[in-house]
Amino acid sequence: MEKIRVMISEEEVDKRIREIGAEITEKYAGKEILLICVLRGGSFFMCELAKRINLDVKIDFMSVSSYGGGTESSGHIKIIKDLEESVENRNVIVVEDIIDSGRTLSHLLELLKSRQPASLALCTLLDKPDRRVVEVPVDYTGFKIEDYFVVGYGLDYDQKYRNLPFIGKVELEDNSILK
Repeated sequence: MEKIRVMISEEEVDKRIREIGAEITEKYAGKEILLICVLRGGSFFMCELAKRINLDVKIDFMSVSSYGGGTESSGHIKIIKDLEESVENRNVIVVEDIIDSGRTLSHLLELLKSRQPASLALCTLLDKPDRRVVEVPVDYTGFKIEDYFVVGYGLDYDQKYRNLPFIGKVELEDNSILK
């Protein structure tokens, strides 16, 4: 059995999402934006972010897999669900729950660039720069974190803990922290 230790409180997460929403509102003033959520984990963050952007916002979803049931990226990337809307000539912001290796996002950003959006930005709730294998340009970051396996706010451990309203570290029974 694992324990979850609060790393970033619900209040801190909420405050930072409000700040990011204000930044996006200011940068894209008077324009419509398309938020593309990377499922499943990104859905919690995107819904909260969309509520805090004071512009015309449309949303779409993609499901991209690079993980199995474990905690490490497999390096194999598969598009499970593609977009329903065209991104051509639109202001697109990809919304992700966490960026670690960068493999998945690098692939996804290249794919979206090839579809000729007017602009393309990346927004993540959490960034683990110590895990980066492929550099990706992150335009909006909620929090930079150390290399811990985290859950909550959409992030899961074997499909558990997504619904936690905070970001927590996963600790195993032997008090080791999962990485």
